[in-house]
Amino acid sequence: MRVISGTAKGRKLKPVPGETTRPITDRTKEALFSILGDWIIEARVLDLFGGTGAVGIEALSRGAAHVTFIDASREATRTIGENLRLTNLTAGAYVKRADAFKFLESPPPEPFDLIYVAPPQYKALWSKVLHRLDGRLDDWLLPDGAVIVQIHPVEYQPLDLQNLVLYDERKYGSTLLNFYERVSAGAVDK
Repeated sequence: MRVISGTAKGRKLKPVPGETTRPITDRTKEALFSILGDWIIEARVLDLFGGTGAVGIEALSRGAAHVTFIDASREATRTIGENLRLTNLTAGAYVKRADAFKFLESPPPEPFDLIYVAPPQYKALWSKVLHRLDGRLDDWLLPDGAVIVQIHPVEYQPLDLQNLVLYDERKYGSTLLNFYERVSAGAVDK
């Protein structure tokens, strides 16, 4: 597991001790950031269920202005901190040990451009997060922002959301990335 591109390119990241996290593969991460391209520059990112911090650290390395990392595990938040120090990217980061759902109860100081959701598998946590965000989207997501969900393909099910719509999905082996954006103001139900 390494940083693919940017100011910390090539730096190896430490894994979270134990088997509690499923880090994103370098192949999937490279594909994700190829899709995001220059859009990530100066972005404000929320990395929910941060794990090793690999996605948020890649965003910082590629020019994101700020990344907030949230994980309930002490080992994960410790690992994120260590990986930020290894990559010299601590200045643009905020790491908080917290339950994602409790964290989402209070609005952030500013909404985010990108919210990355990569929860533990097979617990339907991703859909619960999307429903929570959908109900308070103005607090959490900027108008041209995106929510990206990383799950195993067998976990996917269409969701009944009012303010978010699935606009793209990409499968990389046993990882599915679902891309959500705001329902446009001019959209008409079909």
